[in-house]
Amino acid sequence: MQNSPLNLADPRVKLATARQVCGLALEHPAQFTIPGANDISRNVKVVSASELPPKKGLSLTEAQARLLHDLTSIEMQAMELCFRTLIEFPDAPVQFREELSRILLSEADHLELCLDGLEHFQKPWGSWPVHIALWQSCTSTDSLIDRVLIVHRYLEGSGLDAGDTILQKLMSQPRSPVETILRTIVREEIGHVQFGTRWYRELCKLENIDPQNDFAQRTEKLRFQVPKRMEKLSWELRKTGGFTEAELEFLESYRDSLVAHSNKGWTPKSANQPKRDFDSIRLDSKPHLVKMMQG
Repeated sequence: MQNSPLNLADPRVKLATARQVCGLALEHPAQFTIPGANDISRNVKVVSASELPPKKGLSLTEAQARLLHDLTSIEMQAMELCFRTLIEFPDAPVQFREELSRILLSEADHLELCLDGLEHFQKPWGSWPVHIALWQSCTSTDSLIDRVLIVHRYLEGSGLDAGDTILQKLMSQPRSPVETILRTIVREEIGHVQFGTRWYRELCKLENIDPQNDFAQRTEKLRFQVPKRMEKLSWELRKTGGFTEAELEFLESYRDSLVAHSNKGWTPKSANQPKRDFDSIRLDSKPHLVKMMQG
């Protein structure tokens, strides 16, 4: 069996190995194995998401470093999940697998950005505990449609929501490396969500499934498998990622039910989101992505 990034704990070594063996995983997936739900390798303290220490306001340098540390963990899991899907679905369409391998390398780039950012803050990996909830969202019993919906539409779509919210908060603070890193990641994650949207619909078509009916049904089926997301939906970013009005209305209703359950007496807001002015977001980094961001 080949040395797998999934079995390596050091993030820099994991990152380098993922880049090195990505092509091999694409061509010869049987040479790799998948760790169990709780066995993904880490060299830091792992806790449940609910046990993570409370976060401080982003006006504090320490809080920005903590944000970057959390983002490092998320991008690491995103990279690992792409690798996992390459291994677990060797019979997926060739074009899907080739595109997924490129997304894997993109996630590796994001992980490297985050690790470099932690060095700037002089807060090494392991300064805070992490969770592995994203990794645990996937199981060996997932269908390929399940996996695409979980990773590239639910988890990465939720990442767009969170990234949009955090960017708005950071814009009220002096420019910092974490803003630059997050802005870059959010823009490029739009492409990952577009990949998920396109292949979700294509895979449904191949199995004679109506994606318009399937989306809500499948999301309901998987809701106990994935983390609860109560972040405000970014309609503009999600639309750019390919979500339809009907899908967004369903997700808004689903989010409202989660928030109402956790906050008694809370009144759901209207699903109609005000149009965001993305021109107000600083777009000097990677200008070739500006057009994508603006829709």
